[in-house]
Amino acid sequence: MTIEFNLPTNLTLLRIGLIPLITVVFYLPWEYSNLACTLIFIIAGFTDWLDGYLARKMSLETPFGAFLDPVADKLMVAMVLVLIVQQQGSPYLAVPAAVIIGREITIASLREWMAEIGQRAKVKVSQLGKWKTTAQMLAIGMLLYRDDILGLPVNYCGYGLLYVAAILTLWSMVNYLRAALAVLSAK
Repeated sequence: MTIEFNLPTNLTLLRIGLIPLITVVFYLPWEYSNLACTLIFIIAGFTDWLDGYLARKMSLETPFGAFLDPVADKLMVAMVLVLIVQQQGSPYLAVPAAVIIGREITIASLREWMAEIGQRAKVKVSQLGKWKTTAQMLAIGMLLYRDDILGLPVNYCGYGLLYVAAILTLWSMVNYLRAALAVLSAK
């Protein structure tokens, strides 16, 4: 099997390359580092949408791209959540972050295992998973930015959305585990 580097795959690799950049900018002693981190995170989120759109639209979907895209997403989310938890040092933030990271590891492993037994389609991304991702990305963006906007407590809104994302995370994980269990019970 050859690895194809096309535009969507290169966008995914760019997203992975943004991880060390966001980490460095996060720790810069600069008053606008939170804004810069938020913008980098938004760019990463946009490349996530764009690589999938282009792969489908231009018929550039590849096995390597299908593997790499969720890896890039999970790396970015896990790294940024760790940075945010370290910075704000709150158990109220650490708990939903741990739930989200733990779920991502669990579901990635479950999908790999289901693929090995030829049942990958049983644990494909669901609409609930997309809602979870939306809440998670908005929460992370708000937690990175932190500063109030026109009196809106952005950081507290980020906390609230992170809890929404954690609840959706658990709910979607239960659905994926049920689907996998049904397959295993049938065998």
